[in-house]
Amino acid sequence: MTVADFAFYLFAIVTVAGGLFTVTARNPVHSVLWLILTFFSTAGLFVLLGAEFVAMLLIIVYVGAVAVLFLFVVMMLDVDFAELKAEMAKYVPLAGLIGIVLLMQLAIAFGVWESAEGVVVAEGLNTLVPMAEVNTAALGLVLYDEYFLMFQLAGLILLVAMIGAIALTLRHRKDVKRQNIVQQVLRDPAKAMNVHDVKPGQGL
Repeated sequence: MTVADFAFYLFAIVTVAGGLFTVTARNPVHSVLWLILTFFSTAGLFVLLGAEFVAMLLIIVYVGAVAVLFLFVVMMLDVDFAELKAEMAKYVPLAGLIGIVLLMQLAIAFGVWESAEGVVVAEGLNTLVPMAEVNTAALGLVLYDEYFLMFQLAGLILLVAMIGAIALTLRHRKDVKRQNIVQQVLRDPAKAMNVHDVKPGQGL
């Protein structure tokens, strides 16, 4: 067994175990920590496959942002998870039925799996022909060359969605003092400050 094989089995076992403990852990904080471990192990599998860019994205986005956000939400909000789990128990039969249907669909899909004509399947990682560019550089060339317009349109759609979410959730309440930039800039300096002549031993 080579070092790559040992690393693959190690990351695979840790990923499956972390996903299992994420679902079965009673403490929600422990579930988030197991989820972070699962993300790290999955990133290791991507590195073994030569997809280091996807591995770094998994660590930066999911571990550095999503999982930490989950951890903050779980620790700061007083949520009764025992009550939530009790309500989820009545949906277990329906969830099991949906899971069986999904497994049957996957079995049907893999049962008729065939390679397309002209596709050469490599027997191992050592038989793959390395490219002139590294994986990240090749992905950047494809993303910002062939799919540049779609990439910019996707960013524009996300920007419009963010602005729409802010506009829909923004509420102006009368009991909250808001900052008015125009009023601050146009204020009269002579009226903005009052000078009081306080004598020694006398308060305001």
